[in-house]
Parts: sequence; C-alpha cells; structure tokens
Amino acid sequence: MPQNLLLIAASFLLAFIPLYPKIPLFDVLPGYIVRVRVEDVLVLIAFLYYLAQLWRRKLDFKNQLTPWIFAYLGVASLSILSAVFLIKTIPIELIHIGKSVLHLFRYTEYFALFFIMFSAIKKSKDLKVVFYALALTVVAIVVYGYGQRYWYWPVFSTMNREFSKGMVLYLTEHARVQSTFGGHYDLAAYLVIVLPIFYLLAINAKKKWPRLALHSVHLLGLWLLIMSASRTSFIAYLGAVMAGLLLLAFKPSKFWHKVFFFVRQSLTSLFLVALMMLVFGADMRERLEQVLQAYPSVFKVYQESENFLSKQTEFFNDPLAKIRDWQAKMKPSNGIAFDNTQLDSVLTPTDQQPVSQRPVDVYADIPDKVAVSTQSSQGETITTYVEKPRTWSANALKYGLSFAIRLDELWPNALKGFAKNPLLGSGYATLNKKEFQQFTEAESTDNNFLRTLGETGLLGFITFYGSIIILLVVLYRNQKTSTDQQLQVANISFIAASIGLLLNASYIDVFASSKVAFTYWALAGAILAYNNLTVTKNVKKTKKST
Repeated sequence: MPQNLLLIAASFLLAFIPLYPKIPLFDVLPGYIVRVRVEDVLVLIAFLYYLAQLWRRKLDFKNQLTPWIFAYLGVASLSILSAVFLIKTIPIELIHIGKSVLHLFRYTEYFALFFIMFSAIKKSKDLKVVFYALALTVVAIVVYGYGQRYWYWPVFSTMNREFSKGMVLYLTEHARVQSTFGGHYDLAAYLVIVLPIFYLLAINAKKKWPRLALHSVHLLGLWLLIMSASRTSFIAYLGAVMAGLLLLAFKPSKFWHKVFFFVRQSLTSLFLVALMMLVFGADMRERLEQVLQAYPSVFKVYQESENFLSKQTEFFNDPLAKIRDWQAKMKPSNGIAFDNTQLDSVLTPTDQQPVSQRPVDVYADIPDKVAVSTQSSQGETITTYVEKPRTWSANALKYGLSFAIRLDELWPNALKGFAKNPLLGSGYATLNKKEFQQFTEAESTDNNFLRTLGETGLLGFITFYGSIIILLVVLYRNQKTSTDQQLQVANISFIAASIGLLLNASYIDVFASSKVAFTYWALAGAILAYNNLTVTKNVKKTKKST
C-alpha cells in the first residue's frame, strides 16, 4: 500500500511539475527571483509521507547513489559554512545566508523526488506507469506550446524578477515558445531528457500501436524543441540520439548488422530533423547561422546547401503563410506582449539581418545610459543619465553577445569562485556578486559544470557528477549483462538522455532548473529501482536453477 501511494504521488509530480506554470505562492526572500510555488508544497507533502513510511521501516532508501547524494549535501553544507566563516564570501546576515540555504534546500528537493520514485517502483509495470505519465505530459506540453505560438495562450516567464511574479504575457511573432516553463531554455532542456527516451523506445517497440504512439510523442516534442530555438539543446538532443543509437548498435549481433543498424537509423533520424528544421525551424536555423558566421569558409558551404534545400520545400510556404495570417487575427487586444528574444538584446529576428558594427545576435542599437553627476550653484549634486554608444568586446563581435557574456563575465566569475576555495568553492549564490555586500536577485553561470565548481568546489563537483556517473555505469553494466530486452532498451534510453543533458549543461545551468532537475532525478530513481528489481529477480532465478 505505501508503494502504491508513492507511485501515484511520484507519477503525479512527474506530470504536474512540468505542466503547472511557474506562478508563485509567496516570496521566501524579499527581492529574490526564487519564490515558493505549488510544486514545493506538493513535494514537501510527498516527502513527509515518504519519511513516515521510512520511519515505519516500510521502505528502504539505500541504493548505489545514496552515499554520493548524502556526500554532496554534506559538502554543500560545509561550503556554506566556509563561505560565511572562513573565506567570508557570504555576509553574516539572514538574507544572505538564507539565500544560500535556499539553494541547498532546492537541491534537497530534487534528490527527495529521486528517493520517492526509487521507493515507488516495485515491479516492471510500475515503470510503464511512469513512462505513460511522461508521454501524456509531453503531449500536453506540446499542445500548450502550440496554443502559445498560434493562439496567444498565456506565458508565465521567470526571465526577470517582474515577470516571475506571475505576470500574464503573450508571445510576439519572433519570440521563442516556452510552453508551461519559465523560459525557452528550460523547456528545451526538458525535451533533451524525454525525446531521446521516446525515440529509442519507439525504434525498439515490437508492437505496431505502441511504436506509432511513441514515434508520435517524439515527433510532437521535436517540433516543440525546434520552436524553442535553443541551439545548445538542439545539438545536445542530436548528441543524445546518436549516442543512444550507437549503444543500441553494439548489442550482441554481427559486425555488419551493427554498422547497418547505426547508419540506417542515424540517416533516418537526421532526415527527420532536417525536414522539421526546413519547415518550422527558421528561427533555429538563424541562431545556428550566428555560430557559423564566426567561421566564414564553413558558413559559405552552409549557405549554399541552405539555398538548395529551401528550393526543395517551397511548397510549404503558402500553408505556413496562411497560419501566420490566422495567428495575427487572434492577437489579444489588452495583453502584455512578451518578446523573450529581446530581454538581453540577442537573437536576430528571421526577417532582420544585423550590421557588421555590432554582434551577430544583436539587432538593435540600444545605447548605454551612463550616470553623470554635476554640482549645482547651490552645491547640490545633480545626477543625469547620458546616452552613449555601446562598446562591444572582441568576443562579442566574433562569437555574438550570448557567447561573449559567458566568455567575458559568467565563466571567469565561476573560476574566481573556485579559486577562493578549490575544495568547497565560494558558496551558493556568490558567483555573480561584484562586492561583498551585494544582494543579487538571480544566479546564472550558463555552464553547470563551472557553476558547481565555483559554488561547491572540487568536492561538490566530484560528489554531484560522481552520482550521475555511478548511475550511468550501473545502467551500462546491467544492459550488457542482462538478457531482459526491456531493461536493455530502458537503460540505453536513459543513458542517452543523460548524455544529452550533460552536453546541455556545458552552456545552460540545467541541473539548477527546477522543472528539468525534478524530472531528471525522478526518472533516475525510477530506472535505478527497476534495474535493482530486475537484477535481484535474475539472481534469485539463478540460485533456484542451481
């Protein structure tokens, strides 16, 4: 009975957390972008029930990741103490200490869902329930994303503090779809987890209708990934699929069968992606072009192939134009327009090209406002703001503003935090501060590996990513030694999804994004529990037979 309730609770949370928009309940810290939301309350209730059953010894929390997770939480706690009392990067004030503790609590939440899901899976059918919930969730997210793109359904963004208060917005023409997520990057990272799983499950499904259903979910999700226009996640998705196909190809068979399988499936998936990009991926293609423009010879070859392929798909233009006309008629008359391509003045709209004097992903010459102080005749200080032309770094002009911000500011900040205490880092929420007493309203490094190093040091890095590596090693070994085809495919699918998310983490803080992190650790708990269950059964069968 406890396991059944946990399975219901865990499956519900797996669907609810991605689907429910990031509408806050209340502030936990004044002036901070992170707020308490419904998901936090629900996870807390589920975890309290889990702890009650653990206290009654109805459940067992021990597994291969338990020591690593506990070690990371211990290191993170020591990191905060070090930041407050040793290296003094966190002021001894409630609001500053509270902000760092809040981040520790968020990671504890993610791991809580891992343990809940791990304890909920007690038979193979339980894992199917989890995947059914996940599939229905993806379909619902796609439907909402479609409505957001073409029917002006509400957007709830967390891309700045004002929006994160729950402000109701709608997307402008070139804004990127983010569906029920707080930003398009979060949506894309979520899809990097789930899409490889459904695609790899689909090509291994033996029955017709499950195979068609899985392919449909994957295809719908792929459309939404392209509409999010997140190039990093798109590349991570391709990497995950290729990694999964390679692992599937090396299942026991003749060498030429392996090669033929990998080549055939790779070409099929790449053709599908190319077709979707040509029809729906104008904004995505432009963002990829911004990367290629830093390499003129490569960009020239790309342009020639792009011109050729665009001529082959001209017959799609008329239906798409009709859709855009229909969309324009549904524009809200009293809504607040939201263009998430302009929050940091990046992403060139499809119909506008940048000039050479500014970065390739900046399309508006917005001047800097500089404060100038003067003295009046009465001796009073008068401050006025003067507009001056923006100056761009060499990295911004070569690689674009988005990448330059990382190279010039965010990544060096993380390395500085790591240097302050290589073992424990400078503490949560300290990397973006310019001075000791500064209270930053949001945190970002846009590289989860560097963020972990900067905030929790080498020990935090080893324990956090060590837990993921240990999980992947366990799954890989089990899929090699087991004869259970369902376990083999499930393991390979999750390994591929993990590889995709790790690739994504090189450019986005995906493991700090709540909707993404909750989903990843919940699925990790489910797949690890299924492995332990299957391996235990096989051992018992072996003993009986001997």
